[in-house]
Amino acid sequence: MNHQFLHSQIILGEDSTRQFKADVKNAESLASEMVAFANTSGGTIFIGVADDGSTPGLTQQDVVRINQLVSNVASQFVRSPLAVQTETVALESGRIVMVLTVPKGIDKPYFDKNGVIWLKAGADKRRVNSREELRRFFQFSNQFHADELPTKAGVDKLDKLRFRDFLRDVYEQEYPDSSAELTRLLQNMNLATDDGVLNLAGVLLFAERPEWITPQFVVKAIRYPGNQIHSTDYLDTEDFAGPIKKVFDDSLAFVMRNLHKVQAGRGVNAPGTPEIPASVFEELLVNALVHRDYLVSAPIRLFIFDNRIEIISPGHLPNNLTVEKIRRGNSNIRNPILVSYVAKGVLPYHGLGSGIKRALSDWPQIEFQDDHDGCLFTVTVHRKSMETLVEESGVPIHVQIKGHHDPINDLLPVIKANPFADYEKLAEVTGVSEATIKRYIQRLKQQNRLQRKGSKKTGYWEVLD
Repeated sequence: MNHQFLHSQIILGEDSTRQFKADVKNAESLASEMVAFANTSGGTIFIGVADDGSTPGLTQQDVVRINQLVSNVASQFVRSPLAVQTETVALESGRIVMVLTVPKGIDKPYFDKNGVIWLKAGADKRRVNSREELRRFFQFSNQFHADELPTKAGVDKLDKLRFRDFLRDVYEQEYPDSSAELTRLLQNMNLATDDGVLNLAGVLLFAERPEWITPQFVVKAIRYPGNQIHSTDYLDTEDFAGPIKKVFDDSLAFVMRNLHKVQAGRGVNAPGTPEIPASVFEELLVNALVHRDYLVSAPIRLFIFDNRIEIISPGHLPNNLTVEKIRRGNSNIRNPILVSYVAKGVLPYHGLGSGIKRALSDWPQIEFQDDHDGCLFTVTVHRKSMETLVEESGVPIHVQIKGHHDPINDLLPVIKANPFADYEKLAEVTGVSEATIKRYIQRLKQQNRLQRKGSKKTGYWEVLD
């Protein structure tokens, strides 16, 4: 490092990768700085540089003393020991700046000699205090995963039929005859702890009533009228609990029953094609259930609005993952036991990292928001308006207008797509009675929004703008 490069670094100021110190004399203070850098992304400590960016520098005697201090701290005050590089840069004044490069740790977490874990927080550092944060740190360092956490459920809480079918279909193995054999099998399958209780993965996958053991890990789904959250006004709501396969199936069914159906050339009585492919929500729901942060005691929330569908998962993206990286197919396994069983056919699975790309391929109008402060990851699937669906398809749209916040307005684009339809046909398309259709049409006529052209048999409906 030459003087010019040193000056360019000092101008940038302190941040999560650069720390300035006019001098270093306290071994424990230096150790905490090294630990903080090693536990994050590594960094550089400039000794002989004041907090304001001035460079008082060091004497040659200071350099000898600090070199010895750095060697002792890196080997004796940090666990595990660190390989810290030192470099000196001569100033124009004749004094010296020492540059310590602390690498990103490969044996995280690192502790100081008092057993404290330090992390960088901007230009400062902070200690890890809470049990939940400590667990998450171990999780991010791949030394601990939430799905292997022990629960209070014994093997007697297993759904015998579900687990029996899984053993038969995947392993061609019979259900064990005794409780002791069952416990050993579950331990060998990473579904139970050494103490003989089900871990979190075992509960979520195969417990008979997971919601009795872990009530926070459910899916809460709501269909709101319009495009805003209402405190009391909703069209459909349900909480989905049970083994993870049941939660997935029920959540997917909730989404699909709240989507519009396009007939796409089929007969009027045909069920139609969903406005958004089911494959999109298969991929996104699997991703939410398998990759959510199970250290956060909160449910997955599924919100359906007129213009979008939101899937909100507890926990932001782990480690160095970003929205751009997951769009390209990158992934990071947060719950490896769950992932391994999903790959065995518990849920629809097409390979690690491929789900997001497949969902985007089938429906590009998807946005992702990674909220580190709120510890949430939100997927927003944008819907097309009824008018757009009608214009693009040119065919009838099946929509359950009964119970909607504005059923008369929802009827207009259906009539646009079926201008020659009689009352009976409109009732079939919308799923309400002929009497209801007649009542809605009468109101539209009174509002001068609809008129009939021609006779009852050969005429057609004209929607007035």
